[in-house]
Amino acid sequence: MSVPELAANKLNPPGTPIDPEEVKHVKLFHPFQQKSVTIHNRIGVSPMCMYSSVQGHLNDFHILHYGSFALKGAGLIIIEASGVVPEGRITPQCSGLWNDDQIKDLKRIVDTIKSQGSTPGIQIAHAGRKASMSPPFKGDYLEIEADGGWPNNVVGPSDIPFADHYAQPRALTKEQIKSIVQSFADAAVRADKAGIEVLEIHGAHGYLIGNFLSGHSNKRTDEYGGSFENRTRFGLEVVKAVRAVWPTSKPLWIRISCTDYVNPDPMGHDPNGWDIYQSTEFAKEVKRLGVDLIDCSSGGNISGVKYPAAPMYQVQFAEAIRRHAQIETAAVGLIVEGKDAEDILRKEKADFILVGREFLRESAFVLVSAQEFDVNITWPNQYSWAVKKARRHNTTKSSDEKTTIP
Repeated sequence: MSVPELAANKLNPPGTPIDPEEVKHVKLFHPFQQKSVTIHNRIGVSPMCMYSSVQGHLNDFHILHYGSFALKGAGLIIIEASGVVPEGRITPQCSGLWNDDQIKDLKRIVDTIKSQGSTPGIQIAHAGRKASMSPPFKGDYLEIEADGGWPNNVVGPSDIPFADHYAQPRALTKEQIKSIVQSFADAAVRADKAGIEVLEIHGAHGYLIGNFLSGHSNKRTDEYGGSFENRTRFGLEVVKAVRAVWPTSKPLWIRISCTDYVNPDPMGHDPNGWDIYQSTEFAKEVKRLGVDLIDCSSGGNISGVKYPAAPMYQVQFAEAIRRHAQIETAAVGLIVEGKDAEDILRKEKADFILVGREFLRESAFVLVSAQEFDVNITWPNQYSWAVKKARRHNTTKSSDEKTTIP
């Protein structure tokens, strides 16, 4: 059942400035346009796995989950990593987009997001050597076949496991590599049919594309391993195949890990592994192939390394790639305050802000951020009386003033 017109907020989306002149000084609430897609503010929900799908199909939980962000003003909502093949999921409970039957379930989510004026995106992925694991809220173990896992069908560029309790991956053959490239393209076609407006390829966090990029996880001796050119070949083939089928009017993004953190200096060199310098060169290559934005994350490929997990610790990567590759970037990672997000944009360290866990803690992050700057933005019609009440509460009232609740 779709959202009725009476309940929709797409004409005046929540999170949109009431008076654009009032927010000229606040970049967070400026629209963000790429190709034919205009996102009504610069705050997006980062893709986060919910581990709640059945056979890759999204369901009513996801209506509740993603709908809450759309209702409360997120400009962009990127639906969680969705496997391009069944064995490309992180867990048996992860979302998928490997067959046409999954389109209708995705479209329900897309239509819900659009009904509130937000822009729907999705991240398409292959988990590589980190596949067939348990959802983190169940533990950290390899799922066996009896529980829906595929421990004997986990693949990677090489036969190097991520950690001792992960599956022993099989090194992909060249024919299998070509098949996976095609699977990414096929998933992109399905995403378009479902009405997705922004497509993101997952090349980060130690999943398959990232496995190929790093010399720490890629020990191949053929044209897919060794040199920078060879290690980036698979990722570039995926981008090229996806861009060929994804509408030219719609933005294509890619998320990458900008360093493996083998070098404890986040901005240091790791020429035989993966670092910010190689990430910048890779960004230049994908830009040439038609990628519109680099979503700059880090880590996830090497077990046991230390992360400098301080607020905004990954912003430096977005700034470096934006400057040196001359491509738009999204900043992500422990961005928990609206004023910090605004500072990133104002200082031109990134062009867009993606927020993850803070949206889980505070689904009204956009509305709260607007209050930080004392700017008037649209609230959902159904909640509009609440913001009026809040303003009255924060204003000195005469003794006979009354708050009316409809």
